[in-house]
Amino acid sequence: MQIQVGNKTISYDSPCFIIAEGCDNHLGDLEVAKEMAKQAKLAGADAIKFQHHLPDAEMLPDTPMSSNMEEPLYDFLKKYALKLDEHKTLMEFCQEIGIQYMCTPFSYKAAEEMASIGLKVAKIGSGEMTDIPSLVKMATALKLPLIVSTGMSSFEEIDQTYQALIATGTPLAFTNCVSEYPPVYEDVNLGVITAMIERYPKAIIGHSDHTPDIYTCFAAATLGAKIIEKHVILDKRQPGPDQSVSIDFQELAQLVDGVRKIEAALGNEKKVHTKEQEIRKWAFRSIVSNRKIEKGETISGDDIWSKRPGTGIPSRFRDDIIGRVAQRDIEENVLLKWSDLDGNPIT
Repeated sequence: MQIQVGNKTISYDSPCFIIAEGCDNHLGDLEVAKEMAKQAKLAGADAIKFQHHLPDAEMLPDTPMSSNMEEPLYDFLKKYALKLDEHKTLMEFCQEIGIQYMCTPFSYKAAEEMASIGLKVAKIGSGEMTDIPSLVKMATALKLPLIVSTGMSSFEEIDQTYQALIATGTPLAFTNCVSEYPPVYEDVNLGVITAMIERYPKAIIGHSDHTPDIYTCFAAATLGAKIIEKHVILDKRQPGPDQSVSIDFQELAQLVDGVRKIEAALGNEKKVHTKEQEIRKWAFRSIVSNRKIEKGETISGDDIWSKRPGTGIPSRFRDDIIGRVAQRDIEENVLLKWSDLDGNPIT
């Protein structure tokens, strides 16, 4: 089970795939979009993603406005949405600088246009998650693998989309998401990630994050998310519908660095590691004498205790030493050796 995105693979056996969501934070300026792509590359993200809007194919002009908008979305997109030829330019630019270009088409017509210029994988926003006819057509007619966000949706609704898309045979991923801008932390419910991994075994599960910082992304990676999507912006002072949920590229670099370190630390093998071996020698405790013990004396509990280093008889054998007879004089405050005692050594 995997999705191929350019030369990167999204799977449970691969590193977490980190998407810098450029959305419309370029405000229609192609040069700004290119700079975002460069900064995402420098930050270490796997992909930079933009959005393809055809407002008249996507919505009615009088679609209600949400609280994160300062003007109707239809009007905003008419002014700032990138044109198809600009997406093509961005796609070519991303190839030149070595970062994967991705796109969210917000209608079937937009997906059709993007496929015509070479889009190989579609990222689907939460608002389109229940638009099963469009998604099925993207999967079957356009042969697009789909990464689908699940904000605003119930498990029952996700179930319906899952069953419909799995039936097409298209490679599929879902991202846990809360469509609040920004969300209340209590609404994020990161435990849903593990529930989705169990509930949707034929899909790869990730996390699309709308918090204004990077902490929940770290937790998502720990919980098994194999895709992390985060909104990015060049200047957090810039107004716009996604400003409140976007991080800058310095924070993106911190996110990438943190996720990679978390991935490196997620093993489940408990052993004494090579770099621990030297530390064990001084950090563990051994049996030492509390007083000078004469040859022939029987050792009592008051005669011995444990101190560093750990190069003598391990302190766990204290009870096995009590009652033994000293075979030679033992100075005060020294490590005991099995050869100091009668009886057989214990290993």
